[in-house]
Amino acid sequence: MYALPNLYGEDPAVQISVAYAREGQVDEQLEKKVKELLIAAKIEPKSQESNLRQLLLRFPDTQTQLTAYSALKGPLAEMGFVVAQNLAPSTPGWLSAFNAQPMSLGLDLRGGVHFLMAIDMETAITQDEENFVQEFRSLMRQNKLRYKTVRRLKAGGVQVGFKDEAVRDQAVALLSKNYPDLLHREEANFDGHFTTLSYSEKALKEVQDMAIEQNISTLRNRVNELGVAEPVIQRQGDDRIVVQLPGVQDTARAKEILGSTATLEYRLVTDAGPNAREYKSRNGGTVWLKRSVIVTGDQINHAASTIDQRTAQPAVVVHLDSKGAKRMFDTTKANVLKPMAVVFIETTITRKTINGKETKIRNRKEEVISVATIQEPFGKQFQTTGLEQREAVNLALLLRAGALKAPIEIVEERTIGPSLGQENIDQGFKSIVVGFLLVLIFMVLRYSQFGMVANVALLLNVVIVIALLSLIQATLTLPGIAGILLTIGMAIDANVLIFERILEEERNGNSPQASIHAGYEKAFGTIVDANITTLLAAIVLLSFGTGPVKGFAVTLALGIIASMFTAIMVSRAIINGVYGRRKLHKLPL
Repeated sequence: MYALPNLYGEDPAVQISVAYAREGQVDEQLEKKVKELLIAAKIEPKSQESNLRQLLLRFPDTQTQLTAYSALKGPLAEMGFVVAQNLAPSTPGWLSAFNAQPMSLGLDLRGGVHFLMAIDMETAITQDEENFVQEFRSLMRQNKLRYKTVRRLKAGGVQVGFKDEAVRDQAVALLSKNYPDLLHREEANFDGHFTTLSYSEKALKEVQDMAIEQNISTLRNRVNELGVAEPVIQRQGDDRIVVQLPGVQDTARAKEILGSTATLEYRLVTDAGPNAREYKSRNGGTVWLKRSVIVTGDQINHAASTIDQRTAQPAVVVHLDSKGAKRMFDTTKANVLKPMAVVFIETTITRKTINGKETKIRNRKEEVISVATIQEPFGKQFQTTGLEQREAVNLALLLRAGALKAPIEIVEERTIGPSLGQENIDQGFKSIVVGFLLVLIFMVLRYSQFGMVANVALLLNVVIVIALLSLIQATLTLPGIAGILLTIGMAIDANVLIFERILEEERNGNSPQASIHAGYEKAFGTIVDANITTLLAAIVLLSFGTGPVKGFAVTLALGIIASMFTAIMVSRAIINGVYGRRKLHKLPL
């Protein structure tokens, strides 16, 4: 039953869903708007399905799908909906009731883009340590502990300096209580008394894991904003992420959105001094800003690009979370008629060959995009200007999806066209059919009626593998098809061992019934040993392999389990049912 959905194929479809981080749902108003747009484009969908977060429209062919997508994308995007092209399974309702779904196709069969991304863990740790500098200063002030310096060391860690040893010891106790995961080391010299705090190995591992999880979550949100259906985003190793986008051919746009680290910071303008820092302005000048940040991009929970009604310039409407809104309101309330600046920050990673060695260079671009006077207190919602149109659109998308914990670098990129994907499917299907037919013919010619029994068991073996792939929603790849083909050979190999053993027993003078019994009994151990060793190899590949290797391992493991069942249990059940009660003088082998 679970193999049946794969026979029904897929319909070209357009999927309409609520954009990430936006409030809204699929309602009658949306359905009415969609209907109006389709009528205007002279398109009638085959059928439609909907729930509170998604509307799915099915079409008879890909040309109609593309026309409908073009007609719907622009108007619905303005309403806060993401429109994506998709292939929707045409599984009947009675099968869907049993949660039966067709197996997923991998990127090599469906077409799309594959990215392997490396996370810059060093930057993630550096950012945390820079945050500690601000937090430690605030903690010292709140507890009235006089300190000389709080600075991040180039070698890693944050050093806090004091004039008095007693004050340092009080600070160490306070910091140990508030930051139990940090290690501290005390020292003294003619400059004063110091404590240096750094991550323990356990805490460092947790920071790295959190950076990967946050980046995966952010990338998933960004992919949702791009409108990609059925993406694959998963961790690989300690510091890498695999992103597969089926159906996407515009790699430049995908790379621009996935790899971007653009964000915003809001700071008060001040005069030059020890608590200030000089920033370059987009218009070519410089601006001195306070070192303490009012709000960062992490505290923005929604953003939308718009056009400023007064200046007709691109802008981004920003919504802050509760913590950010309170801090912004308190700051603007205390600084009415004072200037506040918006800093645009973007980190890029480039590779250069220096002295014959490839070196990774981080470029952090920080520039003031606007300075405005605070006319009155504001908090949760406000508008930011000073951006180009494309910058405003991209920045709004990135802020909605959330900030990356650490910069990522695309270290591997592959694009597979839809025609190549279909060609892979056709060739893979052809190879299975040809291999299957050759095995069927050989078994009938070599083992006669028993060969027909083996062929039935073999057919059932393939059906079981497909059903299991569909049941666990594993992704079928081109190496996976190779795994199925290998499984066919291994499944028939078990029957060959059994039938040859039966023939040997018959030659030794045993009766046909005794030969059948002895053949299965004596071949059982050999078959199990051979399959278990192969299964162990498949498990190792499944555990340590990635991508194509993992796809091959999944189908191989499922195929081995299915072949042991069909070769030993099913074929014996059929033979016993057909020949068990007959008085045979000679086996039909």
